[in-house]
Amino acid sequence: MGSVSLKIGDGTARFRRATICSSALNILMLLSVIATNIFALYAFTYSKSQNQGQGLHLHSHKNVQLLSEQVSLILREIDSSQKKLAKMEKELLGYESLDLSRPNIASELKIFLDRHPLPLGKDSRTGITEMVSSVGHSCEKSADLLSQYMTYKPLGPCPDDWSLAQKLILRGCEPLPRRRCFAKSIPKLGTLKPLPVSLWKPVSNKTVNWSGLGCKSFECVNTKKITRECASCFDLVGGYEPQKFVKARGKNDFLIDDVLSMAGGSVRIGFDIGGGSGTFAARMAERNVTVITNTLNMDAPVSEFIAARGLFPLYLSLDHRFPFYDNAFDIVHASGLLDVGTAKVEKLEFLMFDIDRILRAGGLFWLDNFYYANEEKKRTLTRLIERFEYKKLKWVIGEKADVPGSGKSEVLSAVLQKPIRA
Repeated sequence: MGSVSLKIGDGTARFRRATICSSALNILMLLSVIATNIFALYAFTYSKSQNQGQGLHLHSHKNVQLLSEQVSLILREIDSSQKKLAKMEKELLGYESLDLSRPNIASELKIFLDRHPLPLGKDSRTGITEMVSSVGHSCEKSADLLSQYMTYKPLGPCPDDWSLAQKLILRGCEPLPRRRCFAKSIPKLGTLKPLPVSLWKPVSNKTVNWSGLGCKSFECVNTKKITRECASCFDLVGGYEPQKFVKARGKNDFLIDDVLSMAGGSVRIGFDIGGGSGTFAARMAERNVTVITNTLNMDAPVSEFIAARGLFPLYLSLDHRFPFYDNAFDIVHASGLLDVGTAKVEKLEFLMFDIDRILRAGGLFWLDNFYYANEEKKRTLTRLIERFEYKKLKWVIGEKADVPGSGKSEVLSAVLQKPIRA
């Protein structure tokens, strides 16, 4: 018979029937019961044949004692097998259950993760009777922080703790549980501009939340190097940001119209990974292409800035499976943030396969100024890309200035077309 179990891992409500391991355990226990009965029958038969000429009471006592010892041994073996099977199941599944019996677990987290009966009773198709929510599997390793995140007054204002939530996300605790509180709102929204004017108008400091950040204005943020590709990238008037994708500084800077022409006018929707302040999406919006920009608030209110421009930010770490169906996008743009210098090859492979999954056949993968850490990483990335058998529409390796005074780095820019696979 199936069972419903709370597990945490893939970020969706999880329903689980009896696993292979639990079935194996049931079979083991059944065999143990059968073995016990066989042994008891044997002991009884053996006792009857030996009782001739001997005291019945003495042999009965010995047989009962022997039977008791054998049953105890079998029970110990069952207990040991249960522990081994539980360990095997945990290893096979790749995650652990969050122990809700801990004394420091917030009550709101217990309520969220508790099992809830289906409102209409048992589902006739699946046999499911209960529903459970889940959180990221690594939340188990950050249970104290997670409990802190879920400690708040229900139906009241949420704590101003976005930085705590992002810390959990970066530790792999993604998705986070929902909360029953009202997020902090920004009251002064009168400075927001309508599209398409909003794409290139400076964003007011009063439209974003600066709590938890070192800077308290975009003027301050523009003096910082947020990432390799985001130096003064919140300055929509001066600097290089207004020229991005329409004016090249070097041979590795591709122009957006040149790339779109390679697709033959078939680009309608796209996904931008590590999109800085959203300028790629803004340029695409000018060309009637809808682009979703993957974001994290790294030392700046990135998500709010992109939204203030009238664009679509998706707050998501690159360790998370992209929440899109297969073959959804016409173009995927990835900047130099896809750095393999500090990651294992397998880590990049998981990411590349997910990019391939959401890109339709014939779609374009634009790798924009990818920084090489060294020659070995260069060869590793090249071999990985070639494994996908994409058509190389454009492939340029060259040097690019980082920020003024910091020298140059070797980078790869490429436009690749996904093949049609049988």
